[in-house]
Amino acid sequence: MATAVVILRPLRRGAAWVGKRLLSEAGGVRRGWWRRQAQMFGKLTLFRRGLALSAVSYLGYEAYNSISHSAVVHASVKVEEIIEQADYLYGSGETKKLYQLLTQHKNSEDAEILWRLARASRDLAQLSSTSAEEKKQLVYEALEYAKKALEKNESSFAVHKWYAICISDVGDYEGIKTKIANAYVIKEHFQKAIELNPKDATSIHLMGIWCYSFAEMPWYQSKIAAMLFATPPTSTYEEALSYFHKAEEADPNFYSKNLLLLGKTYLKLNNKKMALLWLTKTRDYPAHTEEDKQVQKEAVELLNSI
Repeated sequence: MATAVVILRPLRRGAAWVGKRLLSEAGGVRRGWWRRQAQMFGKLTLFRRGLALSAVSYLGYEAYNSISHSAVVHASVKVEEIIEQADYLYGSGETKKLYQLLTQHKNSEDAEILWRLARASRDLAQLSSTSAEEKKQLVYEALEYAKKALEKNESSFAVHKWYAICISDVGDYEGIKTKIANAYVIKEHFQKAIELNPKDATSIHLMGIWCYSFAEMPWYQSKIAAMLFATPPTSTYEEALSYFHKAEEADPNFYSKNLLLLGKTYLKLNNKKMALLWLTKTRDYPAHTEEDKQVQKEAVELLNSI
């Protein structure tokens, strides 16, 4: 910028000096000709000044672009750091710390932060130490974060997955009609998640749960479903079993509950041999979370009952 100013000043002085000299030396004989020359010099000066000002403007524009790019890069780095911290806390089972970290960024426009916040809210709601009132609040909060994430990015498999999970959770508070009415929406988002990432074992597992839930739906719920839909949602234990196996193929031993549901589904199909195999695997699964412990306890009870 300083260099540009130095360039401008000599140009202004030169224009004044040339104009006076030309007019004084003309002597009036060719005053008009000299005046035209002076005007030409003046125009040339203005042109040069325009070039100099353009240079200043260009430098300013480049500086603005540089600052804007730096701001975007900085914001991107910050988002990456938040996500890295969040994933570390999630992997460490630090549910409360994770929620505290992400709620600081609840107004974020980044879908990757928002779906993680939806997950953290839901996970906190699942803790036994969370009161019933707090749980309900967190469940609805999670859905809002998931909705916002979906608005920001419809191409993320994780966004579709957690949006479907959160809709399902809210259904627990809004009655069986709402839960059944949301069934197709939930299925659609699980299938979209699988389409976007066919190797995500969790999405496949959740599709299996959807099938399992409708396979064991009580008769009175089936009647409600028939009232709500011309073609009510249905499924079978065989279909559920297929999804649970696909999830296990995608990522072996990724989730204690998938092992449990393989055992339970085989029980529903009266295959005790395979049920024993998967329930034993569930019992022996290393328990890292509260859910793992609850799943392990259920597996032991089922093994004792066979």
